Amino acid sequence: VQDCLERALVRLDNWQTGESPRRWLFTIMHHLFIDQMRKVNRRGEAAMLPLEAGEAVAQPAEQVESIASREIVDALQAISPDRRAALVMVAIEGFSYAEAANILGVPAGTLMSRIARGREELRGLLDDTARRRAIRIVEK
Repeated sequence: VQDCLERALVRLDNWQTGESPRRWLFTIMHHLFIDQMRKVNRRGEAAMLPLEAGEAVAQPAEQVESIASREIVDALQAISPDRRAALVMVAIEGFSYAEAANILGVPAGTLMSRIARGREELRGLLDDTARRRAIRIVEK
């Protein structure tokens, strides 16, 4: 977020009056993310988020929720980057199809196709994960 704000301040003259600041900042954030992923892929490193100082370790009830959240994040990361970006922007960030298509630089029809295929792929991955977890529970 800090990098995004820094880049926005440096390029403030690129912002057009009347343009949604949220959409403009999200476009900058999206481009920074793509740049970061390219760097990680070139180096062959795994992208990891550090544990924040003072962050508490989850209790058992929270751990179940955390496992489910982790499975969703893992499934999201397993689908293609184009589909993931479309899904995240519309389903999580709340952008309209038109806004998300504009930010991603694709036609609205392409965005809708990516969302539909991404949801289908995500559903399949989560079903597989649930089946594997159920088998582990039954076998114990």
